[in-house]
Amino acid sequence: MTRRRGFLAGLGAAGVAAGLRPDLAGATPTATPPAAPRWRNWSGLEHCQPRAYVAPADEGALAELLQRGAAPLRCVGAGHSFSALVPSEGTVLALDHFAGLRRVDAGAGLASVGAGTRLSLVSQALHDQGLALQNLPDIDVQTLAGACATGTHGTGASLPALHAQLDALTLVTARGERLTCSRSERPELFAAAQVSLGALGVISEMTLRVRPRFVLKRRVWLRPIAALLDEAPALAAKHRHFECYLLPFTGVGAVIVHDEVNEAPAPRGHSADEDVLKDLKRLRDWAGRFPKLRRWLAAKLIDLDQREEATDWSWKLLSTVRPTLFNESEAHVPREAGLACLRDALAAIERHDEAFFPLEFRYIRGDDAWLSPFHRRDSCSIAVHAAADEPWQYLVKDVGQVFRKHGGRPHWGKLHDRSAAELAALYPRWRDFQALRRELDPQGRLLNPYLRRLFEGS
Repeated sequence: MTRRRGFLAGLGAAGVAAGLRPDLAGATPTATPPAAPRWRNWSGLEHCQPRAYVAPADEGALAELLQRGAAPLRCVGAGHSFSALVPSEGTVLALDHFAGLRRVDAGAGLASVGAGTRLSLVSQALHDQGLALQNLPDIDVQTLAGACATGTHGTGASLPALHAQLDALTLVTARGERLTCSRSERPELFAAAQVSLGALGVISEMTLRVRPRFVLKRRVWLRPIAALLDEAPALAAKHRHFECYLLPFTGVGAVIVHDEVNEAPAPRGHSADEDVLKDLKRLRDWAGRFPKLRRWLAAKLIDLDQREEATDWSWKLLSTVRPTLFNESEAHVPREAGLACLRDALAAIERHDEAFFPLEFRYIRGDDAWLSPFHRRDSCSIAVHAAADEPWQYLVKDVGQVFRKHGGRPHWGKLHDRSAAELAALYPRWRDFQALRRELDPQGRLLNPYLRRLFEGS
């Protein structure tokens, strides 16, 4: 039946995540304009009019700017954070001149990259050298430094977040000092700087652990939500990458797995990603005030026999561009609480008839970075979304209470309302980070109002 096949056609890793992929609209400029432009983030939620918008040419210029530029000084990447990490009435600085692959030691499995390099370009440059990152987050236009600074991650029960793939980095502080650190040199500074929210200084170069490039096979299928959640732990243990998307008011979820294969990449056809989200929105618009009718229509229209497969280089499947604008809240809970939290989050979302974006559920291995949301615990990540032109506050107010109940730590780049006191209780090295931050930036030149509230409660 045409209607049955057309609804949610092409549902996949790609498919269910349809609305979760940005393009470069709203991203920061790539050259310093003669007068500071008004800055806005990708979704349009955050904006500011800085006194200066600067792209320093080298580390010397960066050090001079950090010492003498109008405070607060905030570094911007691609503008994909939904929280107010960037807005400043002082100086916004971009790392456009700190980009590109610098050095490669394939034997040691290390590659040094300018911190302002977009993830898509990091992946392409490594690929050209026969190399790849172990894992990637799902948006490829982010800068490497910005993604690490906010604890951005992909999925995989045995795979850590992006910042855990770092081996060394160079940090320029608010006092203009150039500090190098690694797992063996200044290890405490390194553990603090891996995820720093841009509060310790500006990272100019990062050295990553890399591996030979590899091919993944993606498989996607639909399942009733109850069955999917029962199967999730086994799927996460079996596959290199497992994630799922729950479609609210449908009773249906999508399973997405990726596994390493010894096969050649195969060309893929046109993706129907955006059609998926449009169908979910149409269903909301038609029957949003009548949840039972909405579920009944979904049962009639969604074909549970749909399948999707794709085989390609790892970076081409794991990390992509998202064109639909949205706002997002996300938390990371202890792995043992993951499925219970997901059930509660779905129930909270389905108390709002206006919701239509899928809930995203992923697994992440723990690490030792001080402000990593995965600090010393294996975790599950749950993300909820709302269209950029629609109300989003319930994501923080209602789903946020679910995240609190299950011990969730917020994604630093996503919307949340956690207080400084709450965060101090969630992070064992919180006070150590604050002491180091004050040592490196005693005047607080890197703190905008949002970070002052986050760190100091003021």
